[in-house]
Amino acid sequence: MENVNKKAVSSYFGALTFDQKAMLKKLPKEVYQALQKTIKTGNKLSEEIAGAVAHGMKEWAMENGATHYTHWFQPMTGATAEKHDAFLSIDRDGTAIERFSGGQLIQGEPDASSFPSGGMRTTFEARGYTAWDPSSPAFLMKGGKGYTLCVPTVFISYHGEALDEKTPLLRSMDAVSKSAIRLLGILGVDNVSRVNTYAGAEQEYFLVDRKFYSMRPDLIMSGRTLLGAMPPKGQQLEDHYFGSIPNRVLEFMQEVEEELYLLGIPAKTRHNEVAPHQFELAPIFERANIAADHNLLVMEVMRRVADRKGFALLMHEKPFAGINGSGKHNNWSIGTAEGMNLLEPGDTPESNIQFLVFLAAVLKGVFKRSAVLRASIASIGNDHRLGANEAPPAVVTVFLGELLEKVLDAIEAGKVDFATEKQVLNLGLAHLPILNKDYTDRNRTSPFAFTGNKFEFRAVGSSQPISVPNMVLNTLMAEAMDELANEIQEKIDGGVEKDAAILEVLRAEITATKPVRYQGDNYSENLQEAAANRSLPNLKNTPQALRSLLEVDTREMFSRYGVLSDQELTSRLNTRLERYVKGIDIEARTLQLMLKTFVIPDVSEYQGELASSYNALVEASSRIGVSDKALKSQGAHLKELAENLSDLLDLTAELDVVIAKLGSVGEEFEAADFCAEVVLPSMDKVRAVADHLELMVDRSKWELPTYSEMLFEH
Repeated sequence: MENVNKKAVSSYFGALTFDQKAMLKKLPKEVYQALQKTIKTGNKLSEEIAGAVAHGMKEWAMENGATHYTHWFQPMTGATAEKHDAFLSIDRDGTAIERFSGGQLIQGEPDASSFPSGGMRTTFEARGYTAWDPSSPAFLMKGGKGYTLCVPTVFISYHGEALDEKTPLLRSMDAVSKSAIRLLGILGVDNVSRVNTYAGAEQEYFLVDRKFYSMRPDLIMSGRTLLGAMPPKGQQLEDHYFGSIPNRVLEFMQEVEEELYLLGIPAKTRHNEVAPHQFELAPIFERANIAADHNLLVMEVMRRVADRKGFALLMHEKPFAGINGSGKHNNWSIGTAEGMNLLEPGDTPESNIQFLVFLAAVLKGVFKRSAVLRASIASIGNDHRLGANEAPPAVVTVFLGELLEKVLDAIEAGKVDFATEKQVLNLGLAHLPILNKDYTDRNRTSPFAFTGNKFEFRAVGSSQPISVPNMVLNTLMAEAMDELANEIQEKIDGGVEKDAAILEVLRAEITATKPVRYQGDNYSENLQEAAANRSLPNLKNTPQALRSLLEVDTREMFSRYGVLSDQELTSRLNTRLERYVKGIDIEARTLQLMLKTFVIPDVSEYQGELASSYNALVEASSRIGVSDKALKSQGAHLKELAENLSDLLDLTAELDVVIAKLGSVGEEFEAADFCAEVVLPSMDKVRAVADHLELMVDRSKWELPTYSEMLFEH
């Protein structure tokens, strides 16, 4: 592609995507129309049409320098996968020719044996299929000396089970559409072709100089620092947040944005975050499945640009202890294909009733399925972040703001009768039908906050794909909407007038879901007390959270809506547990290595030099008149160093025993609990001593880059 630095973004936005403009140019009119119908309705393409699309896509890709194509998919690894095939083919007469058939576009067959399946299949059952997802545009990914055509796909097994994260997300979007259309019909809103969910993932991340990263085995192996003393200055002066962006970082951001714009990814804002060398990129809202694809591409593009710029990109939720962690605020909304946002407070009584019903559905779904929602964002990294003084807690609550709280309280108290007051809903507030988007203040401590016309699910971790939490949000919303529709319809069938039926159901749900509404500081102890008093799940770690996926009612919900079969849900549970145990095992062994090959040798060497210096001082003290006080204080310093080193050796030996025992713990939940309750506390104990010693040892003797260097040297 030509240099775009001096061009308006709108002139090259999406230039590397097979978007509407490229399709119109490369596809015959009837083929273009058939493809658009497939994208909008999900209808299958005929083999003839698929062949024409493939040919046009290949011609467009080759014009832009592509020689290979790949089916780009999302296995249950938390990342993406791809296998590149050349367009090159050889005819029978030996002539070289580029080909890309409809069959190659629609379906691929990668070796699936080494991807996680959570026990759903055995290793020798290698067959898996990638199937084209026309709703997500194909794109060209720059790499090496050229481009590769990437075709977004789903990934399924030989027997049709989902082996990826995208298939369940797409299924959940179908489920939420059907349930929403049904509920809208009961409310009197017809002619809705489809209801979509939308997402915008604000991506937080750290950048550190690659020279420091390459000297830290913990960052390389686990993505977070397993050792490191706090620097004298952290984020306490709050001078980094929204501060001036350093030039080197700004160049990184500009190059990232340029590549994202070419890929049709609408990056909107960039800024310094709270912690030193922490930053954020936020996009414009898109359909949830597109947003999920684009967020994975954002992470990939940032990694590649960081490498080129001499940075290491840290996506871990808590790369530095004692420093603000990184999240991925998942802004979520629901609306019709015709452009109606169902979470938009309207300016008429009818639309307000509609808004309140869908608001009640969100409250109902989150309240009923808060444990599953917590499980959707459970991970090793997020366990370190959730509940710390910078992130939403492990308790899932909903923040609505003062105005909406008053509205719901008034409805619950019976101060309004929709059957008689159809012009103005007088709830003691001036003309409720005109609700300003910004009447609600922001609650940065809430895990699930209403922000005007959408909800912000702030507990999602920075390294996590957003497919899973959005799949869960969609499914719990579909269930809640169906339950509301059933309740309203039952009352109408029983002879209650429609508006009165809606009001009765609203009142009941507002009362029932009141425990999940929390307007205070979610960082305070008051929330912990409230959670206990309200019987809200307080799932502190990943094993606790994942147990919610064992509940029969949870499994039935996913199965009923066709999102995950019982077998598919079990596979995800097993995969998540396996990743948790293996991840902590890697962390513990990395810490073990660092203690034995860096920290203990460095401290021992410094202790030897200090002891030699002290002994020399004692020998010379009588000759040069060194006071007893001076000898005592220097001896005390040496003693403290020696005793801490002794403690470190003892705790390292304890960690050795714990690591060895982990290998013999059998059952998955038992191993996960052992990691959470024994391994991690053992790691924390030895770290506390090592970090104290770091502050005692001569810097020239301490080989590991320090927090001060990593966070403040650009």
